[in-house]
Amino acid sequence: MSSSDSAKSALLLIDIQQAMFGPQEVCHEPEAVTRTIADLLARARNEGVPVFHVRHCEAEGSFEPGSAGWQIHPSVAPRDGEPVFEKWASSAFYNTDLDQRLRERGVADLTIAGLQTEYCIDTACRVAQTLGYRVTLVGDAHSTFDSPDLSAAQIIAHHNKVLSGIVAAVTPARDVRF
Repeated sequence: MSSSDSAKSALLLIDIQQAMFGPQEVCHEPEAVTRTIADLLARARNEGVPVFHVRHCEAEGSFEPGSAGWQIHPSVAPRDGEPVFEKWASSAFYNTDLDQRLRERGVADLTIAGLQTEYCIDTACRVAQTLGYRVTLVGDAHSTFDSPDLSAAQIIAHHNKVLSGIVAAVTPARDVRF
């Protein structure tokens, strides 16, 4: 466990959906990020750590429920019994029962990975911290796309630096302890 022997850990995987991997756009280092997240997921499952999945939804387009892009990437697909939360905003906590379900499981330490760095990952870390969770952001297990002003690598590095400390412990996947 991360901070205390009595604290329970959980892994929160956010928006690792097919639309993030093409055909219109492909996130930064797609093979590396999916491999890293899949390895982290396997470790969590092997250690009996609860896993929670979040899936972004939009009324139409790539994230329309039921569409190909809306599907969770097969390398990190949920198993039976692993909850999937449908969200319609950047926050995994907004208008979902994620917080309630985490508290029911006694979760205090929340490890976060997924997409998109500057939107849903940043928001999840900040909201989780304000709700009282000890947050670990897996620094090499989140990704995004280039913007007109910054490369994806710059956005990722910036968020790892900005979120590190007060909001989250930013940790490479190899050093994550549940």
